[in-house]
Amino acid sequence: MSVLDRFRLDGRRALVTGSSRGLGREIALALADVGADIVLVARPSDDLDATADDIRAMGRTVWTYPADIAEPEIAEAVSTRALAEAGPIDILVNNVGGRRENVKIEEQTLESWRRLMDLNLTAAVTCTRVIGAGMIAAGRGGRVINIASSNASRVGRGIGGRHYETAKAAIVQFTRAAAVDWAPHAITVNAICPGLFMTAPNQRWLREKPEIIEAAVGNIPLGRAGDPEDIGPLAVYLASDASRFMTGAAIAIDGGTTC
Repeated sequence: MSVLDRFRLDGRRALVTGSSRGLGREIALALADVGADIVLVARPSDDLDATADDIRAMGRTVWTYPADIAEPEIAEAVSTRALAEAGPIDILVNNVGGRRENVKIEEQTLESWRRLMDLNLTAAVTCTRVIGAGMIAAGRGGRVINIASSNASRVGRGIGGRHYETAKAAIVQFTRAAAVDWAPHAITVNAICPGLFMTAPNQRWLREKPEIIEAAVGNIPLGRAGDPEDIGPLAVYLASDASRFMTGAAIAIDGGTTC
């Protein structure tokens, strides 16, 4: 087998949450490009349908599950259904999340904290628990990729919403714990920690609070924000046999911001 062959995902199925746009869409397209069939989970939208059409155009099979998995009960139900209908699932990418609220610690309500922690942490834990149990039962190994953030180790400047830093740091530690627990089952669990990427939410920040984005770009040694398509190749590596000896890692892709 050549080195490039080890990156192929032919015959495997990947479930990607938050996959209708932004980083999730690019990850789903990249995995499909190297052979995987794709299970898309995202809130109902035309973007979800468009992503599914783009993957079908590659000759891949696609399942779509329109759902807001920020609700833990919905995350569990959708994961269970996807496993039953589209399984077995070989690759899980927990991508759904976002800061969403620029709020001071002393002003954030308990309801807001819980809702956003569910979005950024509980959804990933729930999907991992259900899909990972399916991987263990199938007995053929698997890959779990959690999308954390550079804010897991570096606090964002000029912006509130510290639920985000808290949840993403927890995602990294959950990644390590699951990696240790599931290594005997040949399931690897790794995290990607993106820095500033110009996704739709950050495009909105640029319009509404340009000073936040400008300051963030000023702290990036490479001098620019990431393009969403930059993340796909890293996800392919972690999903493939090329990374079979890597588990429990948290890999920064942030233009050098956390150096």
